[in-house]
Amino acid sequence: MNSTVDAANLVAQGTDFSLWGLFLEANFVVKLVMLGLLAASVWVWAVVFEKVVSLRKVNREATAFEDKFWSGGSLDELFDQDGDNPKHPMASVFSAAMNEWRRSKKAAGADIAHSSVRERVDRAITVTVTREMERMERWMVFLASVGATAPFIGLFGTVWGIMHSFAAIAQMHNTNLAVVAPGIAEALFATAIGLVAAIPAVLAYNKISTDLSRFAARLEGFGSEFSAILSRQSEAAIGVGGSGAGAMSGGN
Repeated sequence: MNSTVDAANLVAQGTDFSLWGLFLEANFVVKLVMLGLLAASVWVWAVVFEKVVSLRKVNREATAFEDKFWSGGSLDELFDQDGDNPKHPMASVFSAAMNEWRRSKKAAGADIAHSSVRERVDRAITVTVTREMERMERWMVFLASVGATAPFIGLFGTVWGIMHSFAAIAQMHNTNLAVVAPGIAEALFATAIGLVAAIPAVLAYNKISTDLSRFAARLEGFGSEFSAILSRQSEAAIGVGGSGAGAMSGGN
């Protein structure tokens, strides 16, 4: 009996319960699970950082562009400045609508049809908003996938590790807690890493999704207002026989 207790004490004393020690002592399959989850966690934080920075940037650019748009200056001049080579989503929406309006007006001439122009401009705005949001939503599926699957992957590593530990215990013919604990601790470490990867991914996905939805609504709102301005311009063009009413200005 004493020899069994002494052996158990030696096992407990010789086990490194630090995070690094638990990783080194884990089974090969469990190590692969841990490494995969750690890589996913690092990638999650990289995606979160990129999304936070990009959202702040596009919101600042959108605010600056709206200030210029509603300043009352010429929309033709604004298009010449920012429309030819749009560098942010709101400028892209403006450019798409302006290009469509100009093409429709040029093609129809004096016979410009107000309703058809409005429909084409709205369609161009919708397509552009969708395209810009798809670009901004890149890697969001990855965040959702990590948040949903990482705990289960970690649980798989835990189950595998516990199975391996029980097999080793059976070979030693010793069920003392000091013998069982190290293997179980190594296995549970995989679940812990899975939660470390999943929890930030879920929180970040919810926050970033909300911010993206707000920005999409902002783009759609701007597009609707700009479409209304172009609609009034086309009505004015019809009223003067299609010759137009001079340079367009924002905020009309």
